Amino acid sequence: MKPDPTALPPAQERDELDAHGKRRRTALSCMAWAGAGVIWTVSGGVPASRLISSAEAAEKTSSFSFVRISDSHIGFNKDPNTEPASTLEEAVGRVSAMGGRPAFMIHTGDVTHLSEPAEFDTATQIIGRAGMDVHYVPGEHDVLVEDGNPFFERFSGQYGRGGNCHWYSFDQGGVHFIGLTNVIDLKGGGLGFLGDA
Repeated sequence: MKPDPTALPPAQERDELDAHGKRRRTALSCMAWAGAGVIWTVSGGVPASRLISSAEAAEKTSSFSFVRISDSHIGFNKDPNTEPASTLEEAVGRVSAMGGRPAFMIHTGDVTHLSEPAEFDTATQIIGRAGMDVHYVPGEHDVLVEDGNPFFERFSGQYGRGGNCHWYSFDQGGVHFIGLTNVIDLKGGGLGFLGDA
């Protein structure tokens, strides 16, 4: 019987150090810091996604499309990404080099690492180089101070507030987008909270 190449090794092997002194579990837990970049298309009301760097993402299409990026963590400076500004610049460069022009970009959280004004400035300057409309939904690292007010003041747009609920809504290409913010009043070890509003 051939071993399954997709099967995880036993727990004790996942905790053993590799040749570089790293544990598999540690590497996987750090994947959240790597961020994401995806091109979405909506055709006939059906959404589909591809990684920005994939060959399919560069194909021209008559579908409505937009780009989603996430977890730029500007201000973070430790492994596995000691230079998040460079990583974000590379992502924006890939977006700019795409064939076909997406309608907009949406950043789905953790624009910054510590919610500092300089981090927001750096991120918006880099993201602005893509030359497209950008919509932002915060992550927990964007709302660390003053109940997220620095984020909401900077990206006020169409944000509505009700209790602990923050939402963002816009229409594009016949599609109604709603960004629900679940990181306000976040409890340690728990999932996000949307609120009644």
